Parts: sequence; C-alpha cells; structure tokens
Amino acid sequence: MLIGEIDTSLTPDRDFAKPASDEQIKRTARALEANGIHTLIAQNAAEAKKMFFELVPDGMEVFLGASVTLEQVGIKDEVDKSGRFDALRPRMFAMDRQTQGREIRKLGASPELAAGSVQAVTEEGQVLLASKTGSQLGPYASGAGKVIWVVGIQKIVKDLDEGLRRIQTYCYPREQEHVQTLYHFDTGVNKILIINREMRPERTTMIIVKEVLGF
Repeated sequence: MLIGEIDTSLTPDRDFAKPASDEQIKRTARALEANGIHTLIAQNAAEAKKMFFELVPDGMEVFLGASVTLEQVGIKDEVDKSGRFDALRPRMFAMDRQTQGREIRKLGASPELAAGSVQAVTEEGQVLLASKTGSQLGPYASGAGKVIWVVGIQKIVKDLDEGLRRIQTYCYPREQEHVQTLYHFDTGVNKILIINREMRPERTTMIIVKEVLGF
C-alpha cells in the first residue's frame, strides 16, 4: 500500500514503539551531523527541556508545530503561556481565519524559530515529517530562521523505507486515535517532507531524548 492509500482500520505497529539502542543513537547522531543537522543527546525529558531553552533566548519569535512530544516535555506550555517569548500560535489562533487568513499564513511561514518533533529519523541522517495540512513543513524546510526538533528514541529507524512504513503503520493510527479523542475529526498523511541535508550552517538542531516520547 502506498502512503497516499491509508487504511483507516489499521492498528499501530508496536514494533515502531521500541526504543533505539545506544549504538543506533550514536550512529544516527553522527549521520545527522554529517548532513548539517546539529544533534544533542538528552538523557531524559527534563534535560531535553533545559537544552531547548538554552537555545531559545527570551523574546524570541517562536512557531510551534503541533506536537505531543513538546507537550510531554513541557515546552509547549512554557513557550505559549510564560510570556517570555513571542509565541505565534496563540496569536494566530486569536485571529479570524476568514478575514485575516493571509496574515496568519505570513506569520507561520517565516518565523524566527520553528520547533516541534518529527515522525522518523533514519540512521543515515534523514528526517521525515508528515502532516495533514502542511502548515509546519514550509518553515521547517526553508522558511524559518532556525529549527529545533525534540525527538524520542523510538522514532529512529534504519532507512527511508522503514521511516515511511513507520508513518503509515504507526504514526497515522496513533494520531488518528489522538485527534478523534480530543477533537472528533480525522487526520491524514496528506503531505510528507523528507530532509536529506541542511545547507544553512547552524540553522537546525535535533535533540534526541533517551525516552519514548510522542508518536
């Protein structure tokens, strides 16, 4: 089955929930660095949160992609509610999509910092992100000045094919269940971004956390 042909009856493939080994983490971090993505290793969620905010100065403009990982680590509430940052999502949600749609799109398209998580990262240093709307993919690809991803160790996969299977057979069923429970609507793997290499030095950082976080 192709990614575009999602079977809504799927149950999550729990093999993709297994944490990566230390050797896999090291191999992945080396490959990411070689591909221009600075990589930090956090022992737990608390350390990941500390690392994240060491990279984000007070007052910085921050666009957060929807992310269970950032919620679990405590980053989302700190960015959106502390008043320390220029948090874009609360501003965008307060705007009228009918009359201010263009302003909303512009705010999200080129933030100073875009942060979130990913669906898979390969041991070869590729990053895969899937989205229903694609709103976070443009900033991650090129629009944002800087990018930070916080990633649980169960998201490390062998290669690109395995990453695409993870999106289809694990991430999608988990996210479908999540949004149905919270919002009572469907999600979809409508757009996928694959990043093979980052060309702008010091633009992108990945924090790999030695815990199972997110989907």
